[in-house]
Amino acid sequence: MFQSRQNRQNELEIVTIEELVPENHLLRKIDHYIDFSFIPEKVRPYYCEDNGRPSLDPLVLFKMMFIGYIYGIRSERELERQIQTNVAYRWFLGLNLTDSVPHHSTISWNRRMRFHETDIFQEVFDEIVHQAMNHRMVSGRVLYTDSTHLKANANKKKFSRKEVHVETADYIEELNEAVEQDRADHGKKPLKDKEEVKKTKEIKVSHTDPESGYLYRDHKPEGFFYLDHRTTDIKYNIITDVHITPGNIHDSKPYLQRLDRQIKRFGFHVEAVGLDAGYLTSPICHGLAQRKVFGVIAHRRYQSRKGFIPKWKYKYEEDPDHYICPQGEMLTYATTDREGYRHYKSDPAKCKACPLLAQCNQNHNHQKTITRHVWEGSKEQVRQNRLSNEGKWIYRMRKEKIERSFADSKELHGLRYCRLRGKQKVSEQALLTAACQNMKKIALHLDRLS
Repeated sequence: MFQSRQNRQNELEIVTIEELVPENHLLRKIDHYIDFSFIPEKVRPYYCEDNGRPSLDPLVLFKMMFIGYIYGIRSERELERQIQTNVAYRWFLGLNLTDSVPHHSTISWNRRMRFHETDIFQEVFDEIVHQAMNHRMVSGRVLYTDSTHLKANANKKKFSRKEVHVETADYIEELNEAVEQDRADHGKKPLKDKEEVKKTKEIKVSHTDPESGYLYRDHKPEGFFYLDHRTTDIKYNIITDVHITPGNIHDSKPYLQRLDRQIKRFGFHVEAVGLDAGYLTSPICHGLAQRKVFGVIAHRRYQSRKGFIPKWKYKYEEDPDHYICPQGEMLTYATTDREGYRHYKSDPAKCKACPLLAQCNQNHNHQKTITRHVWEGSKEQVRQNRLSNEGKWIYRMRKEKIERSFADSKELHGLRYCRLRGKQKVSEQALLTAACQNMKKIALHLDRLS
């Protein structure tokens, strides 16, 4: 028979908030398996012990932010509205049905004022990684690193052009020593001291977010972006490092420093790493060799001039240190330049009569020159690693690890673009997003085991 269920909203019921939250709710699992007791102790130095009004419980404040990043809620105002009506959110925060929800401005004020220029968000992220390690979910033996672009909160058409100095590479002193040693080994005189000339370049600076960088790459969107440099562990894909740079910084620049930070911070014994082709540089390959890490880096294809013989057809022989051209002639060592490249040159008399001269070079002296970096041996070893059975397996797993992590953060947690402006605020967003992804993985994994 027909029945109407209208006007039941005003009926009184005796119910607890505990009964209204499903037993298998994600927030129940996170609350059960993640220990949040470290948060009050870490933020205690930022609060006054004996002055001012009583503060909002910092644990509630951070849990509110966790809810926002777990469910990809786009703003703090919207977060406040959803907590008002969502029973599970109230339960997670320890609020009753009639308790008032903390105002959204409390989150923004603490973020802008109390925690400004502090490492609290990095400390929270690191603590979650330590909890994953305690649950044997992180091995620290094989790590995957890559970067993804985050759209800055800035209009790409509003900018000014500025001349800036090009920063000196971190490895320049080590490279200079390697160059001098290489010249000495070949019986060459040391290079004369040269007055350092600071190089400059012109960049676009956003009027809205000056700390962002203008990204212009093939197959990438153009505009002002930040880069999220992320590392994940092979075992359960736990994120072990997050680092934010402007969008115009090369992927490889902060890599070795961030790898060293993880080794020092978490005590990792890294045996192998899987990287994209953007990391295939001589300094990184040399750095991995120094750290005795099995590097697996994707192949980078260089386009040779059409109609000319590619460089890979010239065979290098380490002993006695020369190249052999396709016609079987030698290119012998000539010198090592300041940039760390050895120069190997052919005999012009033999090249002049060579039938492949037109495909080899157009030098008016008929002399072929090939360059080889002093750390090229490390790069060649990385190429061999990629072709080994272990290397093929490590690289094949890359799309299931680091690429999957980026996809989840963008599709499920709102990390497709930057909510706020400034490198530090973007870093906070990226760190908390990664921390929440790790919380989910820990909670869901331990729940399956129970």
